[in-house]
Amino acid sequence: MKITYLGQSGFLFESGGKKILIDPYLSDSVGKTDSEKFRREKVDGSFLNIKPDCIILTHCHADHTDKETLKHYLPKNDCLVLAPFNAWNEVRKFGGGSNYVMFNAGTEWTCGDIRFCAVRAEHSDLYSIGVVIRAEKKIYYVSGDTLYNTEAIKDVPKGVYAAFLCINGRGNNMNAADAERFAKKIKPKYVVPTHVGLLDDLTAEDFGCKNKVVPRIYEEIKFE
Repeated sequence: MKITYLGQSGFLFESGGKKILIDPYLSDSVGKTDSEKFRREKVDGSFLNIKPDCIILTHCHADHTDKETLKHYLPKNDCLVLAPFNAWNEVRKFGGGSNYVMFNAGTEWTCGDIRFCAVRAEHSDLYSIGVVIRAEKKIYYVSGDTLYNTEAIKDVPKGVYAAFLCINGRGNNMNAADAERFAKKIKPKYVVPTHVGLLDDLTAEDFGCKNKVVPRIYEEIKFE
């Protein structure tokens, strides 16, 4: 599995020849409406030219379901789009030949040798989800935006190889201390702190987990 960090909570997962985008935010659309949340890193346009096999959206906020980014992929590419109710209602307006699947918590979808499961998240979009990805005999968990929540923790399966956790502590997200507590509950082999440094001046360097892997924007995340 090759995983490239796109900034904020965005990722490109590549496995078995398939390209999977999660919450791609490759614009400055949030900064246009909130000047304090301007983009700190320039957009790498090469990622706008890929042809994804699957796009997963965790909820309907602009830095996760970003129309300025999605217009580069939809509707011209015929791909699978997995999104919970609010995001699904928005993204399917792109139309085209893509398969828009309502992906609420508890829903699973198998794509070749990869299985996706939507799990609970606690956020201001009440349909927000996290995502569990099973591929290449490993389990990956992407929290999306969530607060520390005992029910969300119960939804995460045992044996997670890498967990990608938001740590910014604003906008109904976990702060770094609670993300560390969350990680101790789910016990992944590796923890990747996210949702910092692109639209704010926060840093993941001081995140307390000993098994953390700090991602660099546009670079592959390497665990071993």
